[in-house]
Amino acid sequence: MNKKGLFITFEGADGSGKSTQLKMAAEFFQNKGFEVITTRDPGGTPLGQKIREILLHHDGKVASYCELFLYLADRAQHVEEKIIPALEEGKVILCDRYIDSSVAYQGYARGLDVDEISMLNNIVTRSLVPNLTFVFDVSTEVAEQRVGETKDRLESEAKEFHQKVRFGFLDLAKKFPDRIKVIDANQEIQKVHSDVIKVLENY
Repeated sequence: MNKKGLFITFEGADGSGKSTQLKMAAEFFQNKGFEVITTRDPGGTPLGQKIREILLHHDGKVASYCELFLYLADRAQHVEEKIIPALEEGKVILCDRYIDSSVAYQGYARGLDVDEISMLNNIVTRSLVPNLTFVFDVSTEVAEQRVGETKDRLESEAKEFHQKVRFGFLDLAKKFPDRIKVIDANQEIQKVHSDVIKVLENY
């Protein structure tokens, strides 16, 4: 799908600092005169906000496939309502999580079939793949400290779950090296940002 804009996603475990880096990257683009839209997955649309609330705060067990399909439903709405129109207008879109999160969380960590998830992602996104994806890699211990005491449903998962998520992101980066760039997020914020800018300027 050939679009005029630029679509960049920010991925990583909870506590990796990706949301902070997304804001800093948005300023970088704005300073260069680009029109920038920042959004998040799930929750980038009014309907998505309601789905996000269920996903992160439902008090009770959520079946793995139910969880996956809620994320996919959010993504279908998000791509159609917000992402594709903005790309067609030539804007830069920076998105906090996208297709790779489903593969890492529901595939590698929950144990659902990765190929199946990729196929479903292709359907709901109309095969829209980011131009560039950053994976902010951080040790599970550091991520845990950064998240702190107040945790949502996914942040409350066991350490082993989060280690599988981390492995999933790194494995995806090996499979798609042209699109996915791994950034060492154990460093301090400004150093991480300068590593992001280096990639953006090369890009």
